[in-house]
Amino acid sequence: MVRRPGPIVARLPEIAYRVDDVRVDQSQLAAYQHLLGEAGTDTLPAGYVHVLGFPVAMAVMAREDFPLPLMGMVHVANHVEQRHPVHAQDVLTVRAWAQNLRAHRSGTQVDLVTEVGQADGLDVLWRGVSTYLAKGKPLKGLALVEAADGSRPAGGRDPEAPLPAVTANWKLGASTGRRYADVSGDRNPIHLTSLSAKLFGFSKAIAHGMYTASRALAAVGPARGDTFAWDVEFAKPVLLPGQVALNLTPTEGGTDYLGWDPRSGKVHFSGSVRPLP
Repeated sequence: MVRRPGPIVARLPEIAYRVDDVRVDQSQLAAYQHLLGEAGTDTLPAGYVHVLGFPVAMAVMAREDFPLPLMGMVHVANHVEQRHPVHAQDVLTVRAWAQNLRAHRSGTQVDLVTEVGQADGLDVLWRGVSTYLAKGKPLKGLALVEAADGSRPAGGRDPEAPLPAVTANWKLGASTGRRYADVSGDRNPIHLTSLSAKLFGFSKAIAHGMYTASRALAAVGPARGDTFAWDVEFAKPVLLPGQVALNLTPTEGGTDYLGWDPRSGKVHFSGSVRPLP
């Protein structure tokens, strides 16, 4: 889609999209579980529920009256509440809308909210808030809010603090972005090839943020429980091919995780998994 020339209006469409009768594609689920290292059960990983809701959220961002360009948008943070287990046989309803358009020193940020519930619509089983940054796309009249932008240390972590012990090492091939795109439907060009990523200012293709966050969640495993809050903040992008060192630290309130470049020590992402009350 080519946007008409003219000034960008700093206003979000006041609309929520809803899709009913959403069903799980069993082959897609199996491919996702295999790629991310999730157990092959009929309980949907929280990252896969994000995948189910992703097309609805993207439809909101692809509207002509959405004030930011969809292509090249960078995912900088995510907050998920897994309020009840979701199963492969469930018939689901997905709702999505945009909110909280705000200025950032590197461009403009926006939150995409997605809710997934049973087809009867009585309860929200899963709720996700994805924060995106449109780099180099400032909008007039917006309040400046500092947040993750792909350049500061994740989670406000002191860059001088020593890195924790390595729980696991990931070796990510050049095809990682394309493989995750196949199971998620997220075909943003910044993830696919070096050539397409360079069009948006990256030297190489970068891994999807939800790939790294979902793989960290899979590593937490059963310790996350059935209901939990899952947070992640993304810092330096993972260039492909590349390596990631992962640390999992159990705490009294759940599990913290951190991913970094084992050669440079630069943090890629940090987050936590906490049980819901």
